[in-house]
Amino acid sequence: MSLGKQAKILSEQQQKAVLASLTTRRHAIRNKVMFLLSVDAGLRAKEVANLQWSMIIDAEANLTDEIRLENKASKGSSGGVVYMSKRLKSALSDLADSTENRDFVITNHRGRPMSAQVVTNWFFHLYRDLGFEGCSSHSGRRTAITRWSRKISSVGGSLRDVQALARHSSLAMTQRYIELSEDAGRKVVG
Repeated sequence: MSLGKQAKILSEQQQKAVLASLTTRRHAIRNKVMFLLSVDAGLRAKEVANLQWSMIIDAEANLTDEIRLENKASKGSSGGVVYMSKRLKSALSDLADSTENRDFVITNHRGRPMSAQVVTNWFFHLYRDLGFEGCSSHSGRRTAITRWSRKISSVGGSLRDVQALARHSSLAMTQRYIELSEDAGRKVVG
């Protein structure tokens, strides 16, 4: 993805608007999970489509606090551990209670897995319907990585930790995802 054509990140206000909009649509619980997998866990469309319940539950079928994303579900061999936010875990719990499918987390109305392209298209239509120009299925991932980079030093971490969370092989790739903040620059210098 070239620098000039990156998906826009979502502001807090836009995220709230998306979540409010999703409650009014069919498949509200599944759709909320799809959005939170993107904006909170930083998953790619392919990873949202390929996520299986076995990657998020323990041996007793209890929801865990992390996603053990297998390479087969990720881009290349970028699988690994992805930590869940409280709101993502809560939404996944709601989805688990409302679905009979025990293979794939995200399924269509017939209970079949969605393809990465269908997930990409779903995000495109969601953002277009809300009037969010420049947003795509990658907006959630960029939003998550930018948020992590801004908060990581407050918990004793570094950009290398963000790289690991993003499951990037290079720090340069992680840096390309981070949205610059002029306001933060002014504050840190001033």
